[in-house]
Amino acid sequence: MDRTRKIFIGIIGIALIMMAGIFLFSRATQATAVTGVIGSEKIPFFEDPEVRELLLENGLDVQVQKAGSREIATSYDLSQYDFAFPAGIPAAQKCSANRVLGQSYAPFFTPIVIASWQPIADLLVANGVAADQGGYYTFDMNKYLELVAGDTRWSDLPNNDTFPVNKSILLTSTDVRKSNSAAMYLALASYIANEENIVQTMNDAEPLLPLLKDIFLRQGLRLPAVPRSHLKIIWSKAWATRRWSSSMNPSIIAQAASTTAAAFPTWCLRIHPTIFTEHVLLPLTENGAKLGELLKHTPSARVSRRIRFAKQQFELLQHVYHSAQHYLPDTIVDVVEPPSYEVLEGMIQQIEKRI
Repeated sequence: MDRTRKIFIGIIGIALIMMAGIFLFSRATQATAVTGVIGSEKIPFFEDPEVRELLLENGLDVQVQKAGSREIATSYDLSQYDFAFPAGIPAAQKCSANRVLGQSYAPFFTPIVIASWQPIADLLVANGVAADQGGYYTFDMNKYLELVAGDTRWSDLPNNDTFPVNKSILLTSTDVRKSNSAAMYLALASYIANEENIVQTMNDAEPLLPLLKDIFLRQGLRLPAVPRSHLKIIWSKAWATRRWSSSMNPSIIAQAASTTAAAFPTWCLRIHPTIFTEHVLLPLTENGAKLGELLKHTPSARVSRRIRFAKQQFELLQHVYHSAQHYLPDTIVDVVEPPSYEVLEGMIQQIEKRI
């Protein structure tokens, strides 16, 4: 009897799943197909079942292709898409010079942070590179660039029993030739190296280039997507707001759930000063504009992903930290603006020449 009941329940479950799939498929066939090329960091958003259902309810069957934001701006025929959705104002400015239809939309904001381990964070605090703010850490970019300029090694740090290796102290980023997060890291570093002024021209950038090239060329450029260094540049997925929604990037949390805590970064350091990326949706057709308007005026589309990760974050922080007492500030100040597309592109090209 129990076996029959289990089989019956299983059949009902399969039937419900099939009905849900048919329902979504039916909606998709009735919706207008909208295609876009987007930065890879937004793929989870558009794959979120809640977001997809919301879009279908509003008659949009959104299909996306991922690419580096710099590649979107320079290497794609945008006439093949309804919208482009790169990360960063500089990339958006370059795309806008082509065939953007009407106004652009910036529904999402992400601040830059560093993923690391608590012992490394504490080591940096002891050497004046980071500060413990009572639940979160801040990372001093001025002090860090001084270490880079002096080719300081981890083994050079006084009383370093935590990580006494003969490796340069460097942040690990993605490939600056393709990725917006690396380009924003370059923008922030150029601001600090330029005595906390936005670099206005390539003449201003010229004396800064030896240091700026070092922070990328000495780490290597073909880097994995999953952090494997002790200081890794990431984006906090604080969508649609200039407030922190989590103390860790959800992708970091998700990885930590399937990995031992000792094998994966479990702390984030807030960079001081910091830099935001605005994720700018550029409508290329009327259908792309409809999507932009929907993201602009529908709060549930903007926050559903944050809500979805809130419960997961709490549970996984218990697993990783053994405590939920770590947090980040509600607001972020000292935000740096990036240089123009032309200047940022010029600096990237100078780095490319040294590869």
